[in-house]
Amino acid sequence: MSVFNVLLIALLQGLTELFPVSSLGHAVVLPALLHLHINQHARDFLPFLVVLHVGTLLALLAYFWRVWLGIAWGVLRGRRAGDAENYRRLAGMLVLGTLPAIILGFALEKPLRVLFGEPWVAALFLIVNGGMLLLGERLRRRAVGSAASTTQDEHLDGLRWLDALIIGVWQCLAFIPGLSRSGATMVGGLRRGLNHAQAARFSFLLGAPVITGAAVLEIPKLLHARGAHHAPLGLMLLAGAVAGLTALFSTWFLMRYFRRHEQAALNPFAWYCIGFGALALLLLRA
Repeated sequence: MSVFNVLLIALLQGLTELFPVSSLGHAVVLPALLHLHINQHARDFLPFLVVLHVGTLLALLAYFWRVWLGIAWGVLRGRRAGDAENYRRLAGMLVLGTLPAIILGFALEKPLRVLFGEPWVAALFLIVNGGMLLLGERLRRRAVGSAASTTQDEHLDGLRWLDALIIGVWQCLAFIPGLSRSGATMVGGLRRGLNHAQAARFSFLLGAPVITGAAVLEIPKLLHARGAHHAPLGLMLLAGAVAGLTALFSTWFLMRYFRRHEQAALNPFAWYCIGFGALALLLLRA
């Protein structure tokens, strides 16, 4: 890939990974629409995307550093160490929420890889993603009524073990390009009674172990495949940094947004996905 293509995808990754609009769907559709001549069927395309996800992982670790430090402290310290028990409980829920993705990822890795290079599939599921977000908001409004609070408490003290597992199952939808991991987990969180800020917080925290697992599996493949048709290592590192910085901004913006918006907060992202997905399908068929 050219320098322009690598940095464009890195910027795109950082801007869309945490927004509920599917970064993978955009990474598959946009190159096809812009005729960037990226071989999305190549063995090293998915590992390259994982390198960009590592940049996102570093952004999540940086933004939630107090939480991750608390989890590490809680795991290492005894039960009498202040909030250690709460942090251990949160750590356990993150592990439980990650298990469905690990199991399904191993079981369906090969058939799912076929979808990664099909722009029309990603465009179609972007529309489905928009419908999922709209449905999630509609069902939540029915459950809580129209008098939902406009202020948001993002603490996860009320999250139950079953909630974490079910949200983890929702996360598995993101194996399909066009379906957003953050969108699916947020809808899952809303369906389990969380507000938008809580759902976003747990979704973003849950992204860290998933991205870490993908990186452990795919980066060695990327290093093994690196050759004449692959970006130099320095450019790869620059791309990861670009993705990380833009992801850090995205995290800050979204947490601020979801703290201030409770009514139909996912709707703007839903209509964007539906509109962009429909336009992409028309252009790809033209």
